[in-house]
Amino acid sequence: MSKITSWICTVLLSVSFASSAIETNAAVKVTPVLKTSQSWDGALLTYPQGQAEITGVRIEIAPGGETGWHLHAVPSFGVVLQGQLEIKLKNGKKNVVKAGDALAEVVNTAHSGKNIGTEPVLLLIFYAGAVGQPNSTPFTEGL
Repeated sequence: MSKITSWICTVLLSVSFASSAIETNAAVKVTPVLKTSQSWDGALLTYPQGQAEITGVRIEIAPGGETGWHLHAVPSFGVVLQGQLEIKLKNGKKNVVKAGDALAEVVNTAHSGKNIGTEPVLLLIFYAGAVGQPNSTPFTEGL
């Protein structure tokens, strides 16, 4: 695992403990990057039924590249490590995220991401799913 990936994982894990277990002191600095009960479009997050399974992935999107329309049936969150990504919903709503931004992704809502910058977009994404349930599926209805 690269140093930056290890650092991001540490920071993201620290967020859940920031309010109780780990306190900022001279040797430890805790900086929350994301704490929400809603996805970026305002919908409330809910967890799937079944045995919990956390999946982390690193995604790279070339300049001008697109993810294609897809959806997630499970909550996911991530951090943009590099670049600038425009996320579009079918209803026309857009969200632009850039290096350093964290977000809770939309759930059961078709969306597509496009690299609108000149360098690759690097994303570190974590899915709060369930064993046997896909984290992401293509969306082709009405396209």
